[in-house]
Amino acid sequence: MNNSTKTVAGHGKRPSAPSVILENVSFSYPGEQIFRDLNFTVKGGQWTCLIGPSGCGKSTLLRLISGTLGKNFSGKIHFSDGDSHNGRTAWMAQKDLLLPWLSVLDNVCLGSRLRGEMSDQKRQKAISLLEDAGLGEYSDSLPSELSGGMRQRVALLRTLMEERPVILMDEPFSALDALTRLKLQDLAASLVEGATVLMVTHDPLEALRLGHRIYVMTHRPETLSKVLIPPGSPPREPGDPAIVSLQAKLLHRLVGGGNP
Repeated sequence: MNNSTKTVAGHGKRPSAPSVILENVSFSYPGEQIFRDLNFTVKGGQWTCLIGPSGCGKSTLLRLISGTLGKNFSGKIHFSDGDSHNGRTAWMAQKDLLLPWLSVLDNVCLGSRLRGEMSDQKRQKAISLLEDAGLGEYSDSLPSELSGGMRQRVALLRTLMEERPVILMDEPFSALDALTRLKLQDLAASLVEGATVLMVTHDPLEALRLGHRIYVMTHRPETLSKVLIPPGSPPREPGDPAIVSLQAKLLHRLVGGGNP
């Protein structure tokens, strides 16, 4: 096993993260084939983005990797370092899933609370994250007192607090206004540096800002095609001419149903 580490801005060392490997994975809902003999590798220590039309299986793929769909599939999903995925994956669903009776701060710290790992250090980290996300004054508020975008920010921070080597995110920035989205993208990119990230998004610019690799999914169950590897390191400037050009190409690819 590789025990090398990478520095994460402001958060010490993160153990080197594994790749996630899917081999000949097939999965169906009643009457509908979602994946058929899918082979796909999520590169270790990098941010991979999935983009494609609604209903093509992007969220299902995240749930398969997270284990929340159980073992009701054929094929193999494993980590490149040979370790079990148990306890090594953080998953942010489309819905915020905040506990309504807990404060914002306690929701952010939920994982640590459930594992009996709460400490002054973790509490201070959560407070710092809330301040960075513009939610510092809402730490004692209940989720019902927040807007939809604020709730999504809390859910994102709860995921980032876990510091797992593999992070799965399903449209984590979709409910945010444009300026808050850019700020939270920058914060997330800093906090997950060195982790293996797989993110679903419908926003080509978001994928180009954050992804080391971008894949397009289609409604053909065996199809998952790598589109491009954007230049430079994320988060990239949205006004960069190279990114603007690639955005046009990616939109053309999506309009064409994923075809080259």
